[in-house]
Amino acid sequence: MAQKLLLRALAGETLPTPPAWMMRQAGRYLPEYKATRAQAGDFLSLCYTPELAAEVTLQPLRRFGFDAAILFADILLVPQALGADLWFVTGEGPRLSTITDTAGVAALKPVEDIHETLSPIYETVRILSRELPADVALIGFAGAPWTVATYMIAGRGTPDQGPAHAFKDENRPAFEALLDRITDATIEYLSAQIEAGAEVVKLFDSWAGSLKGEDFDRYSLAPAARIISELKARHPGIPVIAFPREAKERYVGFAAATGADCVGLDQSVDPAWAAAEVQSAGCVQGNLAPGHMVTGGQALIDEVRRIRDAFSGGPHVFNLGHGITPDADPDNVALMLETLRETR
Repeated sequence: MAQKLLLRALAGETLPTPPAWMMRQAGRYLPEYKATRAQAGDFLSLCYTPELAAEVTLQPLRRFGFDAAILFADILLVPQALGADLWFVTGEGPRLSTITDTAGVAALKPVEDIHETLSPIYETVRILSRELPADVALIGFAGAPWTVATYMIAGRGTPDQGPAHAFKDENRPAFEALLDRITDATIEYLSAQIEAGAEVVKLFDSWAGSLKGEDFDRYSLAPAARIISELKARHPGIPVIAFPREAKERYVGFAAATGADCVGLDQSVDPAWAAAEVQSAGCVQGNLAPGHMVTGGQALIDEVRRIRDAFSGGPHVFNLGHGITPDADPDNVALMLETLRETR
C-alpha cells in the first residue's frame, strides 16, 4: 500500500510526477461506459448492480492507467437511503422528492437504517478492492452535507442553490436538523466504504462556493470537520480529500480547520497562488479546466505543464477542477496523462 502514488502524495510526499485521476473518470465520455449502462438499463440500476458498477469503475484504468479509481456511485444515494424518492430524467439529471419543512425532516429514516439500501455499494467496493491493480488506490466518496441538502430541498440541481438558502434563512432549526441528519448518515456511509476496502475517501461539496461568511464556516467547514474527525477516530490513518468547490480565498486554511489531508481546487484558482497559499500547508489536488478535455491541442499541453510545474514544490494530486464532461474526447485524456508524465 505504501507504494501507491496517491497514498504517498496524501501523506505529504513531494513526487517527481504527481499521481493522477479524474473526477467522473468513469462516465459518459467513454463508449465502453455507454455500453455497460445500456446493459444495466438505467443509471440507478447501474449504481446498485455491484458487478456492473465495478466494471465501469475499472474501464478508465484499463484505457488510461490512472493512479486511482473512484467508486462509481452518486451523491444522491444517501438521500434515497434516508427515504427520499430519487429518479433520473434523461437529459436533465436527478430529481428528488423535496423537504421544505420540519415535518419533512422528521419523516426521514433513522441513520442506522441506511445500510440496507446502500449495501450494494459496499459490495462494489469489496469487488474493486480485490480486482484493482496493486499500484492503484481505491477512493470512496460522498457528497458533503450542504451540497446534498441543496438537492433534497430543491428536488433538483439549481443554478444558485436558492431554495436551500431560503429554507436556511426562514427555518434555521429545521435546516440544521436536516444537515445534522445528512452529516450523521455520511459518517456511517463513508465508514462502511472504508470497512469494505476504500483506502481514501473524498467529500464533494460542489456548492460550497454559494455559502458566504459565517454560513460557510457553519455549513461547509464545520460538517466536514465533524465527518473527518469521526472517520479518523474510527479508522486511524485514513486519508481524506475535501473539495469545497469555488471556495476561493476560503481554500486557505481549510485543511487545517477540517483535518483533511488534501484540498481539491477548482479551475478558477490560479495554481501559482494556490501553491503559495494552500499547498504550503499540505497536499492539493487539481486543477485543470475540464474544457481542455474537449478542445485538446497545444493549449491542453501547455496548461498541464503549467499546473504540474506550479505545484512541483510540494505534495500534489493531478486532477481536473471539476468532473469531466460527456463531450470530452478520450484521446485528450490520453494526451493529458502523456504530457503530465513526460520526461523533463
